[in-house]
Amino acid sequence: MLSAGGNAFDAIVAGGFAASLAEAGLTSLGGGGYCLARTAQGHATLFDFFVDMPGRGRRSQEPPRMDAVTLRFGEADQHFHIGLGSCAVPGVLRGLVHLHERLGRLPLAEVLAPTVTLAREGFTLDRFQAYTLGILEGINASTERCAELFAPGGKALQAGERLVSRDLADFLEVLAVEGDRCFYEGEVAQALAAEMEAGGGLITAADLAAYRVIEREPLSIDYRGRTLLTNTEPSLGGPLIGESLRLLSQAPLAAGGHGTPEHLVRMVQVQQQVDTLRARATSKGTTHLSVTDAEGAAAAMSLSNGEGSGSIVPGTGIMLSNMLGEDDLVPEGFGERPPGERVASMMAPSILLEDGRPRLVFGTGGSKRIRMALVHVLSEVVDFGLAVDAAVERPRIFWDGETVQLEPGYDAATVAALAERWNVFEWAAPHLYFGGVHAIDPEWGGWGDSRRDGCALSV
Repeated sequence: MLSAGGNAFDAIVAGGFAASLAEAGLTSLGGGGYCLARTAQGHATLFDFFVDMPGRGRRSQEPPRMDAVTLRFGEADQHFHIGLGSCAVPGVLRGLVHLHERLGRLPLAEVLAPTVTLAREGFTLDRFQAYTLGILEGINASTERCAELFAPGGKALQAGERLVSRDLADFLEVLAVEGDRCFYEGEVAQALAAEMEAGGGLITAADLAAYRVIEREPLSIDYRGRTLLTNTEPSLGGPLIGESLRLLSQAPLAAGGHGTPEHLVRMVQVQQQVDTLRARATSKGTTHLSVTDAEGAAAAMSLSNGEGSGSIVPGTGIMLSNMLGEDDLVPEGFGERPPGERVASMMAPSILLEDGRPRLVFGTGGSKRIRMALVHVLSEVVDFGLAVDAAVERPRIFWDGETVQLEPGYDAATVAALAERWNVFEWAAPHLYFGGVHAIDPEWGGWGDSRRDGCALSV
């Protein structure tokens, strides 16, 4: 998009559409997300297109129907609910179209063209793409439509095999002409609503027609003479990052830098204090993209589909999220929140300003680990002067409420200092559990986190 004369917003919208297929284990046009956009003139807007609670005008009073599923994440089993009853009102599709209408430059058809080609001709799965689909095999094989895409014959696609979605290609060609009304109103909306009513889901045609992108003023946080712009309420991620930075700034910098026992002890203490403020966490699978352009515009966007519901919107190839099937997203249970309420999230696409200019454009996936992955990287850049690549690749720590989870790379004295205070679990290798920070320093360049096979491209 940049080579074709587009701006940062054309590029990030095109990337969002492409990610919905290329990282189908992490995101979808049927999920939710946020984009923090800062124009070349310095105006910043947080575009909130996360999911809404469904149920407007629903006739049935029966609770939603969900199916339990157990997925294996690394060494641990995690339990979720999927099916039509787990689906929240989708926001990504309308959010991307809205963002393009507000700030994009190129025609929508041109922005969609790469994803249309990707979907129609297919692409070969790499190791990480196949890994994420493999984790979600129990979901992706749960319905006939979903299995046709991601798990033919009931077995997840493997690295080296091709993923094709001709329904998505056809739908996007219609979208380029008709806009997002072709999804949120009309035949697609009616077909989805009918399927929901028959299958115990909550989404109604009224929910789809009423969905709106919300433009918010970003949360602005001062940190050691810089300004961090990030996601704001009702999101949880940005405010918790702000509190983490406030606490971190109250202590002097450790003389030896990141790896010293003093610094890591302080980081764990900060996490413990902030953890008491966290009521809930959301969005296990997340894609993040960061873009800057030659004119000085910047955009950071995080998208999520939870784990996916297994439910494909008829005729579109788009899977809906299972956001209502995550106990930490809706801990109080069904019926306690009104239809149309915007759901909260931990996602926190962010831009760090220095002397009024973007110094760092970044974000990550990682559920509850999002806030500390971003604090880690920001501290490395601001406090210790590391370049983006080194800051992103440094080993991380995370306090999970009982144990200090520790990536490899710290010396024995540092590990011992932590173990004197807390239970410590040392991982054998860096892992996507600790997030996948994708970041740009406009003067230095970009870097994609190796924990999630991230990449960076300069044009």
